[in-house]
Amino acid sequence: MTEKTIHAAAAGTWKLGDLEINRIGFGAMRLLTQDGTAFAPGAVPSDRNRAIGVLRRAVELGVNHIDTAAFYFSSLRSANELINRALAPYPDDLVIATKVGPGRGPSGDWLDHATPEQLRGQVEENLRQLGRDHLDVVNLRVLGTDSIAERFGALAELRDAGLIRHLGVSNVTPEHLAEARAIAPVVCVQNQYGIGIRPEYDTFVRDCGEQGVAFVPFYSIAGTRRETGGSGTDHAELLAVARAHGASAVQVRLAWTLHQGPHVLAIPGTGSPEHLAANVAAGSLRLTADELDVLNALHRRGA
Repeated sequence: MTEKTIHAAAAGTWKLGDLEINRIGFGAMRLLTQDGTAFAPGAVPSDRNRAIGVLRRAVELGVNHIDTAAFYFSSLRSANELINRALAPYPDDLVIATKVGPGRGPSGDWLDHATPEQLRGQVEENLRQLGRDHLDVVNLRVLGTDSIAERFGALAELRDAGLIRHLGVSNVTPEHLAEARAIAPVVCVQNQYGIGIRPEYDTFVRDCGEQGVAFVPFYSIAGTRRETGGSGTDHAELLAVARAHGASAVQVRLAWTLHQGPHVLAIPGTGSPEHLAANVAAGSLRLTADELDVLNALHRRGA
């Protein structure tokens, strides 16, 4: 399919609380290294000017939802610093969503479970790096199945103090979502999901829509090699749909994600201007009922 001049608004819009965004957004993690593996030891840093150019081009194409985190950094690059350098002063309609919970020390060592006090420090770190006096959306990233009440409550207090506008949760169960919503409004759930990825979340995705909560999949276009950024080998059924639309397999994966409901958003990341344009163009791809049946069957097989 052609990518020229296709605007992110072609995917439709959704409101995160009172913030209206185009459903095709941008994930900043893959800006950090040449191969998109942000945390891999020895990964080659990306070209800084090219990364800045990709961010500016994303906004030109209508992307107004950028996903980032203070722990998105490699040996020479920080996603938040790149966003600040590329886009500040920020457009009025730009929504920047970040994540807290896990953290990384200067050497890259991981802190998996932040205390409520450490969460405040992480929020302040994001504020400093992005050069803002408040954060549009903060997702509590969860590892494990323990209660999140104390940590989400700490973020709710920062929301009440005006440092955070809206709250979300990431890598969570339906029980986590219910626990969080009992404390404060939740505008989004950010979980791993895509064709063949976590089909057991299908009901959760639908339930989020019924509750007015956005569902924001990550790794939705990377197929079987999610963490490394590769797409593995795409199945014949998916490739046939792609050929029918003159599209790529990645574009079909993105389109399928957006077809799961008006509340489902997309945050594909890339360091390539060409891939950026193709990802945005995928928001205009309309799949037929028969094509969705084929892709849904592939998804349920976990393929």
